[in-house]
Amino acid sequence: MIMLYVNNNGEILENSDYTIKTGNRGYLYGDGVFESIRILNGKPINLVNHISRMLEGARKIKMRPPSFFVLEFFEERILELCKKSNITEGGKCRISLDRSSGGTFKPDSNEVEFYIEVYPTDYNKFELNQKGVELDIYLEHKKEKSSLSNFKTKNGLIYILAAISAKEKGLDDYLITNYTGGILESTSSNLFVVSNGVLYTPGLEEGCLAGTMRMQIINLALANGMKVYECNILPQNLLVADEIFLTNAINGITWVSGYRTKRYFNNVSRKLVDLLNQYWAMNI
Repeated sequence: MIMLYVNNNGEILENSDYTIKTGNRGYLYGDGVFESIRILNGKPINLVNHISRMLEGARKIKMRPPSFFVLEFFEERILELCKKSNITEGGKCRISLDRSSGGTFKPDSNEVEFYIEVYPTDYNKFELNQKGVELDIYLEHKKEKSSLSNFKTKNGLIYILAAISAKEKGLDDYLITNYTGGILESTSSNLFVVSNGVLYTPGLEEGCLAGTMRMQIINLALANGMKVYECNILPQNLLVADEIFLTNAINGITWVSGYRTKRYFNNVSRKLVDLLNQYWAMNI
């Protein structure tokens, strides 16, 4: 049996018992930000973009990360955990930044604590899902456009409720909208719509998450001669699309087979997965 480890603010602990300390504000109030990071060949990928977004998000919620919270600091600790947990191929990592313990809704301090955990996966490259996912639009709650919309904060209730509702309806996922009716993302991924070989994805100003995989797919597509537009996506755009796919840091690309009665292909999705694997084969 492989023993996994976490790093709780500098203390390495076995991930087999309680590892989060009493008074943690991320646990008590959702007072923090986090990143989910893919591991290939025992190494975290796309780390510079993850750390940049995480630190920017922390500052947006008035936390004060110390000056030594830089790329190299987190990379060293992730690699240490991977080695200690014997993760030499595929895996995933989660980094949390939480406001330091103390206070209630009014915190005693804006200093920051970190928590890093790693887990192995059965695959060491990005793989397109064999069975396409079925989705629809979530109507019960909307996502507010704000200065926090683009970051992964620990206030995830809308995603949780949408995921539960999708399961209750027999769907794989729901798409979340803003208050003007624009489609933003799914419960755990960014959204891309393909029409006539052109990629469309919600713009950051609409309120979607500034996904690290979203940006990588945009860059890969542009580098390989595909047109990409960041714009408002409406339900009618889904009905005339040739293809829809979802992106996130862990799964890469997930192709959508159906939205209501509409059915989709996965030709562009398949091509982009190949390009993604080629890129990381040369850059790890």
